[in-house]
Amino acid sequence: MLANTFGQFIVGFFIAFLGMWFVMPIALFFLRLLGLYTIVEEGTCQVFVLFGRVAGILKEPGLHILPVSIGPSAFLVNWLGSRRVLDMRLDQQYLRSNPVNSEEGAPMGVGIWYEMYISEPVSYLFKNADPRGSLAANVSNAVVRSLSNMPLEQMLVNRHGMSRTVREEVSPRSHEWGYKLGSVYIRKVHFRDIDMIRQIEAKVVNRLRQVTSAIKQDGANQVNIITSTADRQAAIEFAKAGAIRPRIVGQAMQAITANREVADAVFEILETQKILDSKGQLTLIPADNELLGKLLVSGKTK
Repeated sequence: MLANTFGQFIVGFFIAFLGMWFVMPIALFFLRLLGLYTIVEEGTCQVFVLFGRVAGILKEPGLHILPVSIGPSAFLVNWLGSRRVLDMRLDQQYLRSNPVNSEEGAPMGVGIWYEMYISEPVSYLFKNADPRGSLAANVSNAVVRSLSNMPLEQMLVNRHGMSRTVREEVSPRSHEWGYKLGSVYIRKVHFRDIDMIRQIEAKVVNRLRQVTSAIKQDGANQVNIITSTADRQAAIEFAKAGAIRPRIVGQAMQAITANREVADAVFEILETQKILDSKGQLTLIPADNELLGKLLVSGKTK
C-alpha cells in the first residue's frame, strides 16, 4: 500500500513537472501566437498594426485579452499585421561641443544635456523615420540659432537662461513627432580655438605675475616705511639723549666739585682707571739709578 502511494506521488510529480516546465509554456506560446492574449511590461507600450492601420494601442502594464481590447482583429494581427513594442521610459542624451560664435566673434563650444520620452506612439512610429536623430538635430540647431551672437560674459555665466531658451524653441516641434522634450541643461561652455585658449592662458599667467609682483612690491614698501619710521624715531631719541647728556654730566660734576676731597678722589680714580684700561707698559726703576733710566729710553727710541 505504501509502495503504491509513493509510486503515485512520483508519477504525479513527474507529470506536474512536465506540465509546468514544458507543456504550459508551449501552450501559452501558441495562445499568444493566435492572438488570444498579450502581456504589456512596465514602461512599455504595444502598438498593433493591421493592413496599414493601427488596430489598437495598449499602454497599461499587465495581462490583456486581445479580443476584448482590440476586437476580432486580434486573431489576424500576429499573422497579417505587426506588433510594435515601444520603450516609454525617460531617456537622456548629451550633445558635445555644438559650435556657437559669441557676440565678440569668439568660437565657442556648447555641450547640452536633455531628456526625452515618447508621448504619442502613433506619431513616433509613422510621422518621422528617425525621431531620436531628428530631435538631436533639432536641439543642436536650436542651440546654434538661439545662443549665437550672445555676449561672451553672458554665455559663460547665464546657463539657466540659455537652457530655458533652447527648451522653449525645441518643445513644440518635438511634440509633433511623438517625442516630448523634458529637462534641458547647458552643462559645458568652452573655447574651441586652441590658439585662443593658449593666449588666454598666457594672459592669465602674466596677470598673475603682475599681481604677485605688485603684492611683493607693496609689502616691500610697507616694510621700508616701517623701517624708516623706526629709524627716524630712534634718531630723534638718540639726538635727545645726546643733547641731555652734557647737562646731566655737568650737574654731576658740579655736585662732585662741591667737595674738594671727593673731587680729588674721583679724578684720581678716573685717572687710575684710564691707566689700567690702556695697553701701555709700566717699568719701575730705582729712584737713584739715572743710568738705567737713560739706557731704557735710548733702547726704546731705537
